[in-house]
Amino acid sequence: MNQGIMNNNHSASSSSITKTKKQRLIWFLALMGPGLVVMLADTDAGSIITAAQSGAEWGYKLLSLQLILIPILYLTQELTVRLGIVTQMGHGELIKKHFGTFWAWVSVSTLIISCVGAIISEFSGIAGVGLLFGIPIWISVLVSFSFLALVVYSGSYRSVERIALSIGLFELVFIVIAWKANPSWHEMLHGIRNVPWHSSEFFYLAAANIGAVIMPWMVFYQQSAVIGKGLKKEDMKYARFDTAIGAFITQIIMLAILVTTAATIGKTNPGAPLTTVQEIGQTLTPFLGHTFGKVLFALGMLGASMVAAIVVSLTAAWTLGEITGYKRTLSTKPKQAPWFYIVYTAILVIGALFVLSGMNLVRINIGVEVMNALLLPIVLGFLFLLARKTLPEKYRLKNGYALLVGCVLFITALFGVFGSFWGLF
Repeated sequence: MNQGIMNNNHSASSSSITKTKKQRLIWFLALMGPGLVVMLADTDAGSIITAAQSGAEWGYKLLSLQLILIPILYLTQELTVRLGIVTQMGHGELIKKHFGTFWAWVSVSTLIISCVGAIISEFSGIAGVGLLFGIPIWISVLVSFSFLALVVYSGSYRSVERIALSIGLFELVFIVIAWKANPSWHEMLHGIRNVPWHSSEFFYLAAANIGAVIMPWMVFYQQSAVIGKGLKKEDMKYARFDTAIGAFITQIIMLAILVTTAATIGKTNPGAPLTTVQEIGQTLTPFLGHTFGKVLFALGMLGASMVAAIVVSLTAAWTLGEITGYKRTLSTKPKQAPWFYIVYTAILVIGALFVLSGMNLVRINIGVEVMNALLLPIVLGFLFLLARKTLPEKYRLKNGYALLVGCVLFITALFGVFGSFWGLF
């Protein structure tokens, strides 16, 4: 009988443990979002084009950089999680409080430049997809503009986040395409080992890849998003895990695109630059059949462009509100927070007008990512200082880890700036 009681107690204990694990999983799923959304937005149209150009021009030689950027991306965005959850203040607001209005405007100016560049990238990606199906650029831009306005004007933070996640997950089709391309492991290793350190063109594209992965608006967005999500200090572990998953997924997508173009055009016509989004689509789609492949590529590119367009426009609207004081939340209607919605709409309008101007879309996107790399010293510098100076002792960046993070951020920013200037001049 005692044995039976012991067995019953053991069963009850196992059930309790299982229930706890289930509860933790449900809790994590409810809390995840800011990290995954910002990372899916990170693999935007500009990033896809940059990765494709890297594979087409240099084969697998930039593959190692994409791998190295996984932990760097996590280290950067994890700091925004700490700052947002612990201080409950946005990035621009925190800079204003601790460094003054002037430096807040300096930092936010880099953000606005980055956001405008990003929204141009997103509309260019959408326009390129439309051209694949014979749709004029103005129709693609008008339809996507209307959809993006509708999502934010009629939603709350949670609904916008769900829509962004749903759209962004279409990017995973690039992993399937890379698998179908049947890349050579031997050629990958050869490319990783033979990096052309002497080439300024290589470093220019390397800088573009850094700017395509570590983007200024990501820092501002995630810090505001964890606050908008309502995350607290006890949610820190889950928010970090959300960020780690997102960093891994976004870089796997970048790797997939680079590998696919390296295994195709990078192998049959090495060194040939891509000039249009349609060329990228035609390179990626043959492995899945022309029509089916074209549809999948379109979904992936649209998912990347749409989720990023939502994120960068919201980031600009949130952050300007932090330093000017206007209402800045998705829980209010346009009449209650007019400036928030005006700024969001203005960013969309600027991006749409640039793309309608008829400029070369691939060159624009590479240039935007290089610009992001040039802005990194300001963005990463403030991020590091805030993590060192503004947080309570328990959450502060300190000791050996502070030295590690500081060195990583400094080297990343330095490499981005060096590669950009060497390639330009």
